[in-house]
Amino acid sequence: MRSTARLLFSLPALAMLALPAAAHASEDEQLWATTSATVKLSDHWRLSQEIVARLSNDRNGLYEIESNTLLGYKVSKAVTVWAGYTHDPQYNGGDFTVMEHRGRQQVTFDNIARIGPVSVSARLRMEERWREGIDGTAWRLRPYVKLVLPFKEGSKTALILSHESFFDLNKTNFQRVQGEERMRNLIAITTPLTKNVNAEIGYLHQHGFRPDADDSNDNVASVSLSFNF
Repeated sequence: MRSTARLLFSLPALAMLALPAAAHASEDEQLWATTSATVKLSDHWRLSQEIVARLSNDRNGLYEIESNTLLGYKVSKAVTVWAGYTHDPQYNGGDFTVMEHRGRQQVTFDNIARIGPVSVSARLRMEERWREGIDGTAWRLRPYVKLVLPFKEGSKTALILSHESFFDLNKTNFQRVQGEERMRNLIAITTPLTKNVNAEIGYLHQHGFRPDADDSNDNVASVSLSFNF
């Protein structure tokens, strides 16, 4: 129990070590609200729908509504292959600015390792991005890793730590960084509300790398509900 407690209190500190220094960076406070549902179609097939609404202090409110539709095939107990489409209208202060479309392919690795009481999951995501009225296809790779630590043995209420990096594979008129463009680090608590509904609330730090300007730091309150059927 002592070793588990030490690990519990050290994980947030380890997450903070992954955050870049805030000096010479612009700051923004945001709220991200996510709702997702995953339906088991058969032993192998899954259908997932996710909607994320993002609000920003600097952008005067709503700036994005991201809708992700994915079809998944479960290769094994731990591995699922997914493909689908992202519909991503963007706004400024609630006023529409541009429509982005994305193709999305990903492989998820669920509970692929354990470090003591901590379970490790991962995901590798590829995206192709298009914006209406702007030429070019932007390619992006997004590796992701998540650690889950239950508050007690057998509990489904747990501490979550995750990291995701965005690597832009080319440049277009709207994707202007080639290489790592941003990273997201999350610390959150997850807990079941009912048999099929799970809630997650936490803090997400998003750091943007901008070669020709000050880096950006977004401090995000993240709230999500997930439904599994």
